[in-house]
Amino acid sequence: MHRILNIVKNKYVIASLAFIVWMLFFDRNDLSSQYHYQSQLKELQQEKEFYTKEIEKVENDLNDLTSDPKKLQKFAREKYFMKKENEDVYVIIHE
Repeated sequence: MHRILNIVKNKYVIASLAFIVWMLFFDRNDLSSQYHYQSQLKELQQEKEFYTKEIEKVENDLNDLTSDPKKLQKFAREKYFMKKENEDVYVIIHE
């Protein structure tokens, strides 16, 4: 019992415990902050994957539109309701 009391009274043990408690709970990078940063990092990595896939899709579409005039015409007609001189366009909206 006396030996344990001497260890607890040791200034290095007290300083080490105070440092550990400070780093775990009161520091700017404490445990809760680290958990929050990890979850935020995971979320951002998922967003990065999503946008990378979207960029690939858009690049493929752009390549198709620049290489094939029929696909370009179809895209212009469907998205921007463009028409030829002698045509009429009717837009049907389904409710």
